[in-house]
Amino acid sequence: MSERISIAENGLHLELEIHEGDVRLLHFGAFPYTEGSIQDKNRPGFRLLEVQLSGEDRAEYHGRTHRASYPGLRMVYDGHRDTAGESGRKLEITLKDPVTGLRAVQHIQFFTGISVVRCWTTLTNGGEASLGVEYVSSFALTGADKEGAGDRSGKMEVTLGHSGWSSELQWKTYTLPELGMSHLADRGSKRIAASNTGSWSAAELMPMAVMTNKEHGSSLFWQIEHNGSWHWELTDQYDQLTLLAGGPTEHDNHWWLNLAPGEEFLSVPVAVGSAMGGFREAAGALTAYRRVIRRPNDDNRLLRVIFNDYMNCLWGNPTTEKLLPLIDAAADIGCEYFCIDAGWYAPGEWWDGVGEWMPSKERFPEGIKYVLDYIRSKGLIPGLWLEIEVMGINSPKLADTDDSWFFMRHGRRVMDRSRYQLDFRNPAVIAHADSVIDRLVNEYGVGYIKMDYNINAGIGTESDADSYGAGLLEHNQAYLRWIDGVFARYPELVIENCSSGGMRMDYAMLSRHSIQSTSDQENYVNFASIAAGAPAALTPEQAAVWSYPLREGDDEEVIFNMVNALLLRVHQSGHLAELSPRRRGLVKEALDLYKRLRSDIVEALPFWPLGLPDAASGWISLGLERGDRRYIALWRTGGDEPAAELKLKELAGREAEVSCIYPREHGCSLEWRAEEGTLKAAIPPGITARLLELTLK
Repeated sequence: MSERISIAENGLHLELEIHEGDVRLLHFGAFPYTEGSIQDKNRPGFRLLEVQLSGEDRAEYHGRTHRASYPGLRMVYDGHRDTAGESGRKLEITLKDPVTGLRAVQHIQFFTGISVVRCWTTLTNGGEASLGVEYVSSFALTGADKEGAGDRSGKMEVTLGHSGWSSELQWKTYTLPELGMSHLADRGSKRIAASNTGSWSAAELMPMAVMTNKEHGSSLFWQIEHNGSWHWELTDQYDQLTLLAGGPTEHDNHWWLNLAPGEEFLSVPVAVGSAMGGFREAAGALTAYRRVIRRPNDDNRLLRVIFNDYMNCLWGNPTTEKLLPLIDAAADIGCEYFCIDAGWYAPGEWWDGVGEWMPSKERFPEGIKYVLDYIRSKGLIPGLWLEIEVMGINSPKLADTDDSWFFMRHGRRVMDRSRYQLDFRNPAVIAHADSVIDRLVNEYGVGYIKMDYNINAGIGTESDADSYGAGLLEHNQAYLRWIDGVFARYPELVIENCSSGGMRMDYAMLSRHSIQSTSDQENYVNFASIAAGAPAALTPEQAAVWSYPLREGDDEEVIFNMVNALLLRVHQSGHLAELSPRRRGLVKEALDLYKRLRSDIVEALPFWPLGLPDAASGWISLGLERGDRRYIALWRTGGDEPAAELKLKELAGREAEVSCIYPREHGCSLEWRAEEGTLKAAIPPGITARLLELTLK
């Protein structure tokens, strides 16, 4: 006999089967389960959980995949709880291993009104011997391709967010064969695997993906919420496609854990959702979810305009003399924060000396507080740049430390880009970091911190850890506890999450930080595809995009720069004091408009009228939708086509008014074709951009 647990919640449908103690997740989707969609012979492959212990067997043709694990195959049902809490419904399913005494709880947290759940696994050693944990899934789903009659090689597509320094957020869609997984057998050793190893969680790939079933018209999507190493994979078993997602593993990320009797381990959380529709619908559901799980804060409601003196401006060489005219100009055009970036703590070259965080007397003869007070006198909130997690190899603060402060491997301090990685498990490190934050806030009156992180600490640390990866994971979690403590002490303080731009763009960090640097891209034209791709990975109001009008530019260069940021979070820079009055006026016009738009941005959902942005394309577009209004950024980055055809098929048959809202002197023509739901937009030739508004009648 089999027992069923059927759940319909927030537009999600889950079907679990308990058969002779074996717990199977038969279905997870935005549509009901169809009886008979799974052959009886394939049901054993629909396991709720995979967990691999050292010294245990593996089954099937697993290759490097994490399926068919032991004791995962051996664990049996030991009860479940179905409760309601502040966030929404929660399901907890307990399994136990009769041989080792290992107990696992699969947590599935629903969020009221949102078709996304957060999943994680708790392992507890209930036996008498230590257990070596090599792998545990936070979410496992078999049969991701079961809907529709067609073969998965043709109907399934996976969209990945490729990332790299100054080339973040590049979205590409693939069929399974294009990723090397052709459907030629009922199971195999091949997997489509995505991993991050190290302390940059988005160094090469965003910690998320969207999988679409084109035939069925539905999507499955997931994001791993961790600020370090993570892993997900798609593999096949029982002639079904399986998704396994979670944190670090031994095979992929150098993580291994010795779980002593009575000890507990919580896996990295993974958010998973489903929608009828494709990438746009997935991004909309994730946007709603991200807003719900985020720390409540005024910054994501007010969207104050930030000026930062670094990018295409002072380049880490601030002085009182250079800053004062910039502060005047930033105040004049309507900025609301002014952040002094790198270099404020060193008389000259500052890169390898960071760590003490005392202001340079050479740069600020009157003291840095003089400049910060001047910022405040102009009606702006002052900010400073920090890189609190590292210490330069020539930092004067090193004299107060020892090896216990730092990541260690093979008996040596881990070094990257002339910095050492601090270990936030060490109470002395926490005390040091707290003292810096307290001084900046309480003595200097800082209300904004740009928290940068320019190194990757690699696989982890050997200090007081079962494995390098275990040391890294514990440090990651300790850092999150520390930042939680900072926000508890200073709830109004805004801390920007920056890691050489967007190298740590994940929702472990972004559930805490209100704002994220999306890139260090120095070319404003190249920034267009990064900006347009940002709302797929984070909420628009958290996505800080540089706008840096150039000394030697023209009107269209200023306009392009401003359009890059106007639907997201404006991160203003550039030598504003040296721009011509006309070009500076274009900056102010954009910021005045932004202050009208920002109340819509905080509730809008993203869409892409020309498809996902492609840096090689001649046209790029990003839209935000709220109610009857659509704001559409359109960039022309090359080519001779006089106009772009923007597709808004869901509005077919609806009458609408369209206009160019930036700049006022726009030189473009717009034609709304209601019968087909397209907007034909002709903008001036060359490298140009415009911001459009469409309002339904």
